[in-house]
Amino acid sequence: MTNENEETSHGLIKTPGQTLLAASLGFLAPVFVIMGLVYYYSSAPKMAPGGDNSAQSIDQRIQKVGKLEVSDNSPRAAHSAEEVYKAQCAACHASGAAGAPKFGDAAAWAPRIKQGLEALEHSALKGKGAMPPQAGGQFDDTEIARAVVYMANAAGAKFEEPAAASDDASAASEPAAAAPASAPAPAASAAAEKPAAGESSATPAPTPEQPAAGESSATPAAASPAPTQTASAEDDAHAAAGKKIYDTTCAACHGTGVAGAPKFGDKAAWAPRLAAGFDEVLKIATHGKGAMPPKGGSNASDADFKAAVEYLVNSAR
Repeated sequence: MTNENEETSHGLIKTPGQTLLAASLGFLAPVFVIMGLVYYYSSAPKMAPGGDNSAQSIDQRIQKVGKLEVSDNSPRAAHSAEEVYKAQCAACHASGAAGAPKFGDAAAWAPRIKQGLEALEHSALKGKGAMPPQAGGQFDDTEIARAVVYMANAAGAKFEEPAAASDDASAASEPAAAAPASAPAPAASAAAEKPAAGESSATPAPTPEQPAAGESSATPAAASPAPTQTASAEDDAHAAAGKKIYDTTCAACHGTGVAGAPKFGDKAAWAPRLAAGFDEVLKIATHGKGAMPPKGGSNASDADFKAAVEYLVNSAR
């Protein structure tokens, strides 16, 4: 009994190594607890630099990172250099906004032409300064290169305009002359028109389209009117057209605020303009003002361009 009491009285720590381990754990455990608390509180969500709790800022933070677009992949005719210039490049190059070399200004284009066509195409496709890649447009690389050659040659260059792949394909796939139409099939045989011998020539039974003798031919009209497009679908198409024109034309200046253009969603910059009313804003946008050419250089219809102005204005309301 005495030996058992002596062993129990020593407790759990019986060796110097166990003593050292217990002391280490007693020191390290609080350290790890403190580190965990610091990490927990420091990992809380933080506001991005320049962000706030406004509705616009929240919408920008939670906006979709991608979208699915279903497009027609059938071959299309390539746009000409002049069409691409008017639709995309004229917004800045026609007036020289944001330091862009003006169309036809040989002095401004001379140092750029010396760099060669490859350097000019690279700047146009990848973006440079205030100009976004492809100026924010939706043309392919060859069409953008054509527009670059068009502007450079207007300032004295002698670059050769690249040919689009669709041009070669359309030239190779021209349909051959249509073969003469075959003669119409011969008329039905007389045997089909006349009953065979021994067969009754009585009038066939009336079809559902032809009432029997004695029956009234008055049939109530059961045709229902063709369905029409709903107002909501029209509104969606109108808004989609406006957003597309903004993305391809207006964003080049209003997306970055170059040449004094009020930025997209900037309520403070748009407030004095909206004070004059939407009709006045639409009038200025249609006819141009300052560095902005008429319709921002877009060749869209009046209805589609109005949708783009509405999309731009609604972002700042």
